[in-house]
Amino acid sequence: MSRIHLLTLLPLLCPSIRAAEPAIEKPNILFIMVDDLGKDWISCYGADEIETPRIDALAAGGMKFHNAWSMPQCTPTRTTLLTGQYPWRTGWVNHWDVPRWGVGYFDWREYTTFAQVMKTAGYTTCAAGKWQINDFRIEPEAMRKHGFDDWCMWTGYEADNPPSEKRYWDPYINTPTGSRTWLNEFGPDIYASYLIEFMKQNRERPMCLYFPMALTHGPLVSTPSEPDVSTPKQKLQAMIRHTDHLVGRLVDTLDELKIRERTIIVFTTDNGTSGELRGTINGVRPSGGKASKYEGGVSEPFIVNCPGTVAAGVETSALTDFSDLLPTFAELGGAELPQGTTLDGVSIAPLILGKADDSPRTWILAMGHGSAKLDQQGVHGQTPYVGRVIRDKRWKVWVNTTGQIDQLFDMQNDPLEQNNLLTTNGTVPAAATASMRLFQTVVADMPPQDARPRYLSRAANPWDMKPAPDRNQQKDSAERQNRRRKKQEESALPRKRQPDSD
Repeated sequence: MSRIHLLTLLPLLCPSIRAAEPAIEKPNILFIMVDDLGKDWISCYGADEIETPRIDALAAGGMKFHNAWSMPQCTPTRTTLLTGQYPWRTGWVNHWDVPRWGVGYFDWREYTTFAQVMKTAGYTTCAAGKWQINDFRIEPEAMRKHGFDDWCMWTGYEADNPPSEKRYWDPYINTPTGSRTWLNEFGPDIYASYLIEFMKQNRERPMCLYFPMALTHGPLVSTPSEPDVSTPKQKLQAMIRHTDHLVGRLVDTLDELKIRERTIIVFTTDNGTSGELRGTINGVRPSGGKASKYEGGVSEPFIVNCPGTVAAGVETSALTDFSDLLPTFAELGGAELPQGTTLDGVSIAPLILGKADDSPRTWILAMGHGSAKLDQQGVHGQTPYVGRVIRDKRWKVWVNTTGQIDQLFDMQNDPLEQNNLLTTNGTVPAAATASMRLFQTVVADMPPQDARPRYLSRAANPWDMKPAPDRNQQKDSAERQNRRRKKQEESALPRKRQPDSD
């Protein structure tokens, strides 16, 4: 029986699924996720042109992963980590900027988040940073409905509301009291301070804290500690150093509150570095970046730290992807998994707690880049079946939009994915035969068409994006316009025979 089918049956076989008791009873969980930053800009992963001492300290004192996958872009990553489900299942297979484009949104009635799950175990929850999958003008209680007791979020760039573009200087921020501009302040500092204040107020309670940073996504800006940087690269480096500084502020607060040793910190990023500012690792630029399914786009820095609970100085090749976060948090906190929901992720808590030498994963998956589309029924993927990549510890395959595996790479000997072994000689290397069978089974277990995002339709808003006309309709319309224009031109000509054209 495949893993996906088994997970589908679990709610039926075990009506009340509860994870094993953690090493610390109800540890705090602090999940930090940087925006648009790959391993190429984290010094403990070998980055050449930056120092990130506070992040490095988490790695030195904890567990550093080498095979942790996000999705290639914002929305697929965020919906995956929140729900424990792959984009092909949730429908959020491509990016959709809800405040700017409207129509579709992340519906709390259709999806269960890890915040909702952790509340079943008595956790208090807070999120600060970037959300972008709901429009707070229309859904002012969206964060609470998704399971967060408190929040401090950049609203996203709300259409028809220019101040909301700002996430850094003069940021436009939503909290339970509403949205407003914070003049002459730096957004990332506000988000971090809000989390810190929440920790101080709730230090005696188990906390689940979500810090999806606004940094280091564009626009590139100066920071309070480096106001005079000028070039794009200097600004990016300053923003990374400020990211490291904020990680340090949070860790120092845990120490001051004397809750460091009962707080499990997970540090990662939502996808690889954006654009031409990708860095280098030992002189080599990673393959791909943001919006790419190459390793540079999806294989992220991933560090877990908790003194006395997570072993220090551990590096692991264990496989994990962001669908594993929800079940892992649930097991760490003794929370109930959502009833009647098929999870694609599995818990890696035993690995984190030193009770296992590897994750239970035999493969991981990433998919989804570019913007979703819109038709008369709402938001949907760019194609009925979005391309995806799957890998084990050595081999990686690319699956095209027809569901066919058309690329195979030996990640052990070809980490930059330059030699497609399916086209070199037309046969699968003997060493990859077993892995290919596994990958083909995984592909066969997925439906031939991805789901569409699920949400209840709501009244249209003036800024909502409009569906593009069908291409055939566009063609017919253009032909009709051409015929009409030709008739108008002919009717305006003098009534005499026209010379033949050359």
